[in-house]
Amino acid sequence: MATPQMETMHSKQLAGSKPGASTEQYMDIAEIRDDVVIMKDGTLRAVILVSSINFALKSEDEQTGVVSSYVSFLNSLDFPIQVVIQSRKLNIDAYLDRLKEAERTQRNELLRTQIADYRQFVRELIELGQIMSKRFFVVVPYSPGSNKAKSWFDRFKEVVSPGKSVRAKEAQFRDRRRSLDGRMSLVLGGLSGMSLQVTQLDTQGLVELYYTVYNPDIFLSEKLVSTDQLQVENS
Repeated sequence: MATPQMETMHSKQLAGSKPGASTEQYMDIAEIRDDVVIMKDGTLRAVILVSSINFALKSEDEQTGVVSSYVSFLNSLDFPIQVVIQSRKLNIDAYLDRLKEAERTQRNELLRTQIADYRQFVRELIELGQIMSKRFFVVVPYSPGSNKAKSWFDRFKEVVSPGKSVRAKEAQFRDRRRSLDGRMSLVLGGLSGMSLQVTQLDTQGLVELYYTVYNPDIFLSEKLVSTDQLQVENS
């Protein structure tokens, strides 16, 4: 049996444990709004979701054309971009749920059995084959210090306290947003010219993307609510 002194020490240890610091302070993102990611250093990011093409099935001439178009696209840029490939285990829970509902409401015994067998087959195929889904993104950045149209002194003043200026001055944010939009138009046009389907992620899409990136183990079980329902704390 433990002595009172040992019990007291153990109780103090438990009571003295404090929650760790919020993960927010370790993130580079300051805010997501107006379809733009605002980083803590004052730079902006826009993200484009890009479709894929089956390069291997194209003829040699078509492959050469795709490569040439891609090279021309890269040479047309005077700013960096980031290409991100996100791989996730294929999630077909919603499809399996629809099959289960169809099985439940099916009155024909033979069809109900076939639906059940098919549902089990698809589930096992996904689990055994470890089928992955891939999504492709192009991240377009804008830094206040990269605007060559402004003087060095003007760019320096913007970099001195970038995080506060972006959050506090709406007019300045709009100006930077217009510069980013110009880059986005160039990138969207270049990618579309390669017969790729492209779309810019809106605020909800950006929040969901970064939620899945920072929460890879729980994003399937803990769905993210709409940004309209999120409560934002003003610092």
